[in-house]
Order: sequence, then C-alpha cells, then structure tokens
Amino acid sequence: MRDDSGEASASGVSRVFSLLRLLGESGPGGIRLTEIAARAALPRPSAHRLLRALAAEGAVAFDPRSKRYTLGLGLFVLAARAGDRLGLRELARPVLLRLTASLGETLFLLVHNGYDAVCIDRSAGPLPIRSFTGDIGGRVPLGVGQGSTAILAFLPEEEQDEIIRYNLPRLQATGGIDEATLRAALAKVRRDGYCGGWSGLIPGMAGLGVPILNAQGRSVAALTIGTTTDRLTPERRDVIAEMLRHEAAQIGRRLNPFDPSLRRAGAAMGVTDDAPRC
Repeated sequence: MRDDSGEASASGVSRVFSLLRLLGESGPGGIRLTEIAARAALPRPSAHRLLRALAAEGAVAFDPRSKRYTLGLGLFVLAARAGDRLGLRELARPVLLRLTASLGETLFLLVHNGYDAVCIDRSAGPLPIRSFTGDIGGRVPLGVGQGSTAILAFLPEEEQDEIIRYNLPRLQATGGIDEATLRAALAKVRRDGYCGGWSGLIPGMAGLGVPILNAQGRSVAALTIGTTTDRLTPERRDVIAEMLRHEAAQIGRRLNPFDPSLRRAGAAMGVTDDAPRC
C-alpha cells in the first residue's frame, strides 16, 4: 500500500507558502479572503482554514474592520532572526551614546509608525531639554518637530499627501501651521538633507533631525538632537547636520528589512486623533 502522507504534507507546505507570498505581494493594505482564494486557486473554505491556522501562529494578521489579511508580526520576527540580529535600536544605540559624549547634546531615535513618529531610544546630555516626544515611548504627529518632519519629507509622495491630509488638523492644534508652510518646509528638508532650527513651539528649545533611509531610499526613522537655541548657531548646525547624516547613512546600510520596529503601520490601523502625544 502506497504511503501518500509525505506527498500530501509537501502539498500543504506549498499551499501555505503560496498564501504567504500572495499576502506579501498585496502590500500594507492587505487582501480579502475571496481574492486570496481566487488567486491561490483554492476553495474558499480551504483558504479560510489555512489563514486561520497561520493567524493562530502569528504569521498572518486579520483586520476585522476591513476584512483584510496581511502578513503577521510573528513572521517578521522569525525573518529577523534569520538575518542581522541587530535591530534598529541596537544599531543606533552606540551612535546615540557617542554623539552625546562628543557634542554634549541629547540624542533621540525616532521611528515611523503610521501617522506618527515614536521615540524608541534616547541618550540624555547634561542640559535639561524639553522635546515633543519626551522620553522613550513618546509619540508625535509626523510634521511636528525636526525628527518627525525629516521622516515625513523623505516618504513617497502619495503616502506623504495622505499623512498631510490626516495630520494637518493635529499640526494646527499644536502651532497653527498651514499646508503651504508645511510643504515648503518639507521641500527645504529634501534639499538640505536635514531639518534643523528653532520651531518656536517650545520656547528656548531647538533641534536638528536627519532621516534614516532604507535600501529603497524611503525614510523609516530619524536621528535627532535636542538642544537650546543659543547652542545651535549656524556654524555649529552645519557641522552637527553633517555628523548626523554620516551616522544615519551608516545605520541605513545595516538595516534589517525584517526588523519588526520598521513595520509601517497602515493608514487605517488604529491611529487616532487621541493618540498620546508628548
């Protein structure tokens, strides 16, 4: 009697990876069950059963509001372990400490998350500094502060437009900035390669931020300093900007594309106007 269990198992593995490839090709917005089943040439109940099993393992995520499936965080964590074990925070930590020691300034590491930038690391200098993101875990709308503005400036145009539409009321609530002023500022950041100066939103405080770009030239994070207005002279600003650009480029070349912290939250994945801000 012929044992077909091995052949059946191989077929099952093939179907699983076929579904994962479909989800990977569908982009951050995800894909509905009906389309998955059609493209995978599977009966709808079979596709649903496989997707539920993958979701239980964390390899697939399901959004009940949009009824769409995407690749799950568990899959990204697993892939990260197969590549460079150093995540963004581990790569940047020595840079933050080195720059704080050499410049005497407070350094922040921000990561892009949906419509916001989130501080995932900080190295405090000797001066008391107030910032938009505050401490580790602080969140700020993209377009507020030098680091988050640097991230916004180097996003693809379509995504940038979507973020501006969503965030403009939030930005106006913090400082009254209008769309023309914001877009002019973003154009300047793209020309200069950094965002720096005194925003006027926190009296006496100044900052400078540069984007960290992935292999596709898309901003995923930012290095930024927080300092006082009297310390950020034009001459010193240019030197600091060059130092940050150099360090950001080094980090960007070593980024692990499967690092979970670099997963961009989708436009409709729970980012709300009452998200915590610091």
